Amino acid sequence: MNRRRFLYAAAGGTALISGLSRAFAQAPAYDLIIRGGRVIDPSLRIDRISDVAIANGRIAAVETSIAGNAAATIDARGKLVVPGLIDIHTHAARTKEGPGLVLADGVTAWVDAGSQGADRIADPIAIARTSPQLGRVLVNIGRAGILPEGDTMDLARADTGALRDAIAKHRDLVVGVKARLSREVAGENDDEVMRRAQEVATSFNLPLMIHMGQTRSPLARLFERLKPGDIVTHMFAPPPNSIIDDNGRILPEVLAARRRGVWFDVGNGQTGHMRWDIIERIMKAGFWPDTFSTDWNVNSPTTGVIDLPNCMSKLFGFGMSVSQAIACATVNASHTFEVFRDRGTLNVGAVADIALLELREGNFDFLDNYGNKIPGRQRLFPRGTVLGGRWIPRA
Repeated sequence: MNRRRFLYAAAGGTALISGLSRAFAQAPAYDLIIRGGRVIDPSLRIDRISDVAIANGRIAAVETSIAGNAAATIDARGKLVVPGLIDIHTHAARTKEGPGLVLADGVTAWVDAGSQGADRIADPIAIARTSPQLGRVLVNIGRAGILPEGDTMDLARADTGALRDAIAKHRDLVVGVKARLSREVAGENDDEVMRRAQEVATSFNLPLMIHMGQTRSPLARLFERLKPGDIVTHMFAPPPNSIIDDNGRILPEVLAARRRGVWFDVGNGQTGHMRWDIIERIMKAGFWPDTFSTDWNVNSPTTGVIDLPNCMSKLFGFGMSVSQAIACATVNASHTFEVFRDRGTLNVGAVADIALLELREGNFDFLDNYGNKIPGRQRLFPRGTVLGGRWIPRA
């Protein structure tokens, strides 16, 4: 089935598709036009009702009203039209179904953040290679990957030789190194594990992502090893060794890390990473996240994670606007890894990756990782995805 026939078929399967152009005498000017949505693109500083036209898999125009016909149109009135979402901390490559499931949530690019180490890195690499959307992999410093008993509780598993070999073999899809440093993962080894991980990451000119919170070592010591471009995930993790002190002040080492170009990521997750009182104190201190991510796995939809749009909605009650939240999952995220630099935008000529979202007003409950609920008045819901110009309706 060629692209145009696919668009006709997809259009017939959703209520959002209307007004298919059947101008046989003249070829359609565009493959797809998304009409009448609230287009929010922080990379272009756009937040207005507009049309978006797509041709040959790329953004062709973003204008208030686009003249000309198309092979298919999407009626986006009442919806948000935003760049495709980028989730920089998932475990989508733990199962072959993962990429397709997050694609339905509007995620058009993802990173598997250390599901596997050197011993089985070929497994997530194979899934990333066949992913419908752009998928990349971080290699866990623990050569056996994520283990219930702790990835690097046995320091011998932090094998720099094996890590180097794994990166070199799969350099086209490996975009960094992951070090999980919590006390139940690395125990007393956290600082040495981070040193080894950073040594290898730096030798390949790759970023290091650290899983922080509840470490044995103080953050001041660990953060000294962070270089520009590294990523701190689970930034809202509660004590011991949170990024905020008992008096509500952000640690000076944390502020210094941000100044030198370290990224701070939400990493929602399911256990131990987010608690509302800590989030409130950090947000009040003015230290807001650079990026949203889910720490997604296949059971996330049945937990407080649900999906990336839900995670993005959790900070509305702490002062973050819809546009700011979208920036964290699009243009900001596009700068964390070099491979995403041309994504996260609706700029003319960019790859036509788009998320169609619905912003609902109502009464919603949001969960942290400790079973605590807070009420919210707004929540984002995924409603469909355009991937490389191809419309993928949400079931």
